[in-house]
Amino acid sequence: MISPLAYVNPKAKIGKDVTIHPFAYIDENVEIGDNCTIMPYASILSGTHMGSNNMVYQAAIIGATPQDFQFKGDETFVEIGNDNVIREKAIINRATFKGNSTTVGNGNFILEGVHIAHDTQIGNFCILGNGTKTAGNCTLDDKAILGSGVILKHGCHVGGWTLVRDGCRANKNVPPYIVAAHNPISYYGINAVLLSKKGNIPNDILDNIAKAYRQIYQCGTSLENALRNIREMVPMSPEIQYILDFIEHSDKGIIGGVQ
Repeated sequence: MISPLAYVNPKAKIGKDVTIHPFAYIDENVEIGDNCTIMPYASILSGTHMGSNNMVYQAAIIGATPQDFQFKGDETFVEIGNDNVIREKAIINRATFKGNSTTVGNGNFILEGVHIAHDTQIGNFCILGNGTKTAGNCTLDDKAILGSGVILKHGCHVGGWTLVRDGCRANKNVPPYIVAAHNPISYYGINAVLLSKKGNIPNDILDNIAKAYRQIYQCGTSLENALRNIREMVPMSPEIQYILDFIEHSDKGIIGGVQ
């Protein structure tokens, strides 16, 4: 159902069983997949390509022009997958450079007042709490959780199954499987409850993840030595390999330990 009080550009591509409520705005060069719902006063702007079963709430803006002085008006995109919930007043910017995309995967919860800046890449089943902001070129791996009011500085990478607690400000990368807290942001242990209850990670793997992070944050050695010790002392598994790869490819460095 498309309300006659909504604006839908004739060039927009609308899938089956889409509901567009009064006063929504659907721009040209927009694709909305099947079974999506667009609530009143939401704006879906040019360059937005959206999959199926997405719910976009009041006053959300998807496909906004990037807040980047390097943007020169090129055609750029926002690519959104399936089964996402995008709550009130959330803003998702397009990418900066021609042909590039800001992306949101599948099954994410993007809560009220979230701002996802240009070229940011959100994985699957992530949660971004009320008022959380990302700068440009950030990355969230699958099942990352950002609490309310979190701020990610430009280019930050948050690992999978990581919980960043309310109000944290990150200017370095946040490794996978951990809880990050405080300001300055710091390591606060592994995210054991969610890993065991939702991730079905067995206890021996949880113990090994904890051992790996003790080497990094609690043994008083250099990061280089910590990574070497992990390879020598901690049984290898996909989870441990992910930690090693994440840290070794963290050009911005990683957050510190408990202050």
